[in-house]
Amino acid sequence: MSNVINAQDLVLSYKKDEPIIKNTNLIVKNKDFVFLTGKSGSGKSTFLKSLYGELKVSGGDLQVCGFNLKNISKNKISLLRKHTGVIFQDYKLINEWDVEKNVMLPLMIAGYSKQVCQMQAHKLLKHVKLSHKINKMPLELSGGEQQRVAMARALAHNPALIIADEPTGNLDDYSSEVIWNLLKSVRQHIGSTIIIATHRIPQTLGIDYKQYFLDEGTIYEVT
Repeated sequence: MSNVINAQDLVLSYKKDEPIIKNTNLIVKNKDFVFLTGKSGSGKSTFLKSLYGELKVSGGDLQVCGFNLKNISKNKISLLRKHTGVIFQDYKLINEWDVEKNVMLPLMIAGYSKQVCQMQAHKLLKHVKLSHKINKMPLELSGGEQQRVAMARALAHNPALIIADEPTGNLDDYSSEVIWNLLKSVRQHIGSTIIIATHRIPQTLGIDYKQYFLDEGTIYEVT
């Protein structure tokens, strides 16, 4: 799969005849590390939502991880999400579950045994430097710690595509550095493709990446 994301004349909207994304074209290849920038309200989150089937395609064509998202069925969306890991700015952790179970969630949905789920959760919590918080509840953690748990959850099933919406927007410098280093490591060791919506690209990332700018509904490559 050389093209992980292929958008052709893509139109996205919440209301008919009020497009947020207008006839945009974008190709993201396997193992690309991509930043999507643009002003607040420009449609970055809207575009990311379309990539995992949260928002329907209004016009044009969108293919993600080999799935055509135009008129995609609910069953196919479930299959698509087995190939994607999503990191939300507001974490979206389950507050009634402890840290370990939150990280296990994608593997539980996929039907893995409890032992496999726990082993993967422990491994990932070690990577995000939160092994000592494994039995804590999300609301007992700082914002930075909650985002690192969300990061571990997104990586639990070794996704082909990682979609991140402002993953470090509200974080302290330490947690931000942990997130960026883990994303770089995941691309290197697992081979995941990564697309990140952000206002600010870190200055010391130390890797090659592509940058796109979203303005007035159209995505442009920054060269």
